[in-house]
Amino acid sequence: MKLLKNLGLAVGFAATVLAAPAMAQSALNDILSTGVLKVGTTGDWNPMSVRDPATNSYVGYDIDIMTELATDMGVELEMVPTDWKTLVNGVVAGNYHMTGSASISPARLKAAGYSRSYIAVEMFPFTTEEKLGDFTDWDSINQADVKVATTLGTSFEKMVKEWFPDAEIVVVEAPARGFQEVLSGRADVFVTSNIEGSLLLQKFPNVRQIEVTQARAPTPIAMLLPQTDQVWINYINSWIELKKTEGFFEEVAYKWGL
Repeated sequence: MKLLKNLGLAVGFAATVLAAPAMAQSALNDILSTGVLKVGTTGDWNPMSVRDPATNSYVGYDIDIMTELATDMGVELEMVPTDWKTLVNGVVAGNYHMTGSASISPARLKAAGYSRSYIAVEMFPFTTEEKLGDFTDWDSINQADVKVATTLGTSFEKMVKEWFPDAEIVVVEAPARGFQEVLSGRADVFVTSNIEGSLLLQKFPNVRQIEVTQARAPTPIAMLLPQTDQVWINYINSWIELKKTEGFFEEVAYKWGL
């Protein structure tokens, strides 16, 4: 009887093991086995990631970071085009193993994981030279006769809707950008980071930063990763710490004027 009881327990345990779902393979294993690291990028955030339509190639801070990561892993790098409104969905669906730089937000944290942060941004408002005199601080933007332009699916869209409830919010879809609406005269103000803003000031002589008493939304920047893939997250976090120690992130930031 004791033998039969033990046999029954063994059979039951085996059935439980067989019924349990197989542990999902980490993205790290997939990358090493296929020899390809797939990174989602929008290609419209200068100087982080900029796509050249003529060659379909990318340049920027993110591209240098991801190229170094792929080199250290001994694999090829494949940049996968995406846009801001589907950036998180692409990670969740497995269209790419990770993304380039993205601001950390509670909404994104619900669906995706993040690496440790390696750079931060803060937000400023911008307009054109002829309209600069109309604005004195953040409150002067929150007026019914002011049009604030932003891009669908970006963290900027949520910010401007919260900050300027009395203004008219003009939302455009990528590849269109909020600053383009302002330059064209279809809007009055756009909000962007100090990172992109400094480049736009250099590129477009008519763009002006609105003087404000204080920048808003200082935000850490990190890479989006599959939320439940702790093996892959641990690998990336360890790699970031190693590269910080080597001074790599400082070198790339200096190269791109950050």
